[in-house]
Amino acid sequence: IRQVGQHIARVLATHFGSLTAIMAADRDTLEHVHEIGPEIANSLESYFREPRNRRVIERLIKFGVRIQELSAEGKPGERGLRGKIFVFTGGLSHFTRDEAKRKVEALGGRATASVSKRTDYVVAGTDPGSKAEEAKRLGVRVLTEAEFVELLKKS
Repeated sequence: IRQVGQHIARVLATHFGSLTAIMAADRDTLEHVHEIGPEIANSLESYFREPRNRRVIERLIKFGVRIQELSAEGKPGERGLRGKIFVFTGGLSHFTRDEAKRKVEALGGRATASVSKRTDYVVAGTDPGSKAEEAKRLGVRVLTEAEFVELLKKS
């Protein structure tokens, strides 16, 4: 699907929970998903509107391709960090940045690269640098890595 790579596919799967739900979504619904703009929504709608593409998906399923749906605990609205924005700074000892980001996303949150007033948490590892200072200046809560791990456990 044009303009849909691994990241956008993950965004869609996380938001909708199933391929069936993605296929049923109209352009307006798609555009209301974070990170999905008009061009991507148009590509998705065009792709799934095409009968040939739908037949290919049906044939794949018929021949045994299993499309995993998110379980109830993975669906949006039922995850503990839904809508929370995280920024990571400094070195983490328990996770790579990508692992920490994936854990946040799996629980409904987002990880961004820069601190803003919209940021909910800055996770400060060793030698955190200017992002931690910016967070304090903006009144954003700064977590240690241990506090982040506890937040993950509670969520």
